[in-house]
Amino acid sequence: MEKSKPVGQKPPLRPKDVCAIRIHLRNALAVRDLALFNLAIERKLRGCDRVRLRVRDVTHVNQVAARAQVVERKNLRPVQFVLTEPTRSAVRAWLDKAALRSEQYLCPSRLSASPHLSTLQDARMIGRWVGAAGLDPTVYGTLESTIRYLGIEVDDALEISEQTEL
Repeated sequence: MEKSKPVGQKPPLRPKDVCAIRIHLRNALAVRDLALFNLAIERKLRGCDRVRLRVRDVTHVNQVAARAQVVERKNLRPVQFVLTEPTRSAVRAWLDKAALRSEQYLCPSRLSASPHLSTLQDARMIGRWVGAAGLDPTVYGTLESTIRYLGIEVDDALEISEQTEL
């Protein structure tokens, strides 16, 4: 018999889950994935907005910015977000490794037909990260929706991010 998918709002990742995923990504030396995971945890952007971030959206004068702002595609409203030092460090490491220029996407696609990751690729990556940390990916949200859909507030997301950084 097939397992049924959970219905309704999925539970948020707990601080220990976030920590487990970060440990897995660090141990795997997954520089890009750690940067993207940290950005997903801290920010309140939908996946469709997150995959379209450009390097210039999170940097200022060749440094990763402490605060950033983007315009949501769905409602064309500006959204501000904070990048904690651990996230800035992870993004800086990714930018150094990938040698991305200001106008390039922060999440470039490996497929020539697409300039950036698709939201489906983003959701699949997050599912893999959750699964690799020993969690059931079908139980948790994919982080592609807003923080509200994860069941936590923005301030709580930032606090979780800061507390669970090793």
